Amino acid sequence: MTRDHNYSALQEYGGVKGLTNLLKTNPEKGIHGDEADLSCRANAFGANRYPRKKGKSFWVFLWEACKDLTLVILIVAAAISLVLGIATEGIKEGWYDGASIAFAVFLVILVTAVSDYKQSLQFQHLNEEKQNIQVEVIRGGRRIQVSIFDIVVGDVVALKIGDQVPADGILISGHSLAIDESSMTGESKIVLKDQKSPFLMGGCKVADGYGTMLVTAVGLNTEWGLLMASISEDNNEETPLQVRLNGVATFIGIVGLVVAAMVLVVLFARYFTGHTTNADGTVQFVKGRTGVKSTIFGVIKILTVAVTIVVVAVPEGLPLAVTLTLAYSMRKMMADKALVRRLSACETMGSATTICSDKTGTLTLNQMTVVRSIVGAIELQPQATIDKLSPTVTSLVLEAIAQNTSGSVFEPEVMPQMVAPSR
Repeated sequence: MTRDHNYSALQEYGGVKGLTNLLKTNPEKGIHGDEADLSCRANAFGANRYPRKKGKSFWVFLWEACKDLTLVILIVAAAISLVLGIATEGIKEGWYDGASIAFAVFLVILVTAVSDYKQSLQFQHLNEEKQNIQVEVIRGGRRIQVSIFDIVVGDVVALKIGDQVPADGILISGHSLAIDESSMTGESKIVLKDQKSPFLMGGCKVADGYGTMLVTAVGLNTEWGLLMASISEDNNEETPLQVRLNGVATFIGIVGLVVAAMVLVVLFARYFTGHTTNADGTVQFVKGRTGVKSTIFGVIKILTVAVTIVVVAVPEGLPLAVTLTLAYSMRKMMADKALVRRLSACETMGSATTICSDKTGTLTLNQMTVVRSIVGAIELQPQATIDKLSPTVTSLVLEAIAQNTSGSVFEPEVMPQMVAPSR
């Protein structure tokens, strides 16, 4: 009914009054709100939650770190260096170079995976905190603040400017209530809500006015819940710095491979044409005279030179430096209570010269405090009392406060019994 905005179906239920009777709630006092009532409603209509997609495991981040082009080149170079070192110098001395390269690559992969995994966990916690909105509801005749996840069908929710509609529901009463439904419909036009158009969709924002609503659907039974459950968040966006550094590392790696290939061709040509000599001046390779073992040993030495060029050219420390820098920056921002959803935004803001922003609730602390007031031609300081005011002005001030408040008087259904003191 609410999802389809079926006004005829609402009338068949007897309007808002009929729905409140069916849901065993009161449009003014709300539900009872005790544990048994809340549990019964949650079991019958579901909770105001939706399933979240599981985050990536640590092994996924480990595998993604291994796919870096620079690290792949170094892994291949480490394997070749290990084989050639053992072949030329024996297993006792020849494993040092290859093993050191492999250890450096392993360290880079491990640090990158751990940093990305911790960042993913921080983002998940940030999303939970961001979505855990406090909502004002009326339960047992009293206005209280509850988590949006604790909203149940039958709740009476108080709405005001800036609030998010916590679930699908029907307008009970309101004054100039205007809803921004662009998050659901894509239309930027503000929609006015009244008794002829009482349907409210969860996830929308209150643009103007105030009112109360009756919750009729929560969780996956709402359009907002279905939309949120289908969204998959991708945290793999690279920052501009990472893009540039990866480009530099790739370029240097390609240049190193090209130079190594050219050196390999030149050294092979010199070796097999007899232009490569030993320290004593003798030619290393003579066609038809040099044995197979000596030839293989000479080829291995040439391959070792080429692999050394690749290892030296590829900046294996660059990915590690970037990862450690970003991890340190993330920890510093978290310590300063600066929760950044995308690190690329920090770099973009670093290049900003002018910021155009709404001052109310954005650049302020969103805490309204009276610092100076003039009442009845008398200036009052924040710590002053109203004793200086005349009784007439005091009465008018109190009446004005009472008329311009959204508060309500709570009257308990069961009055506490007076216990006579024992003698």
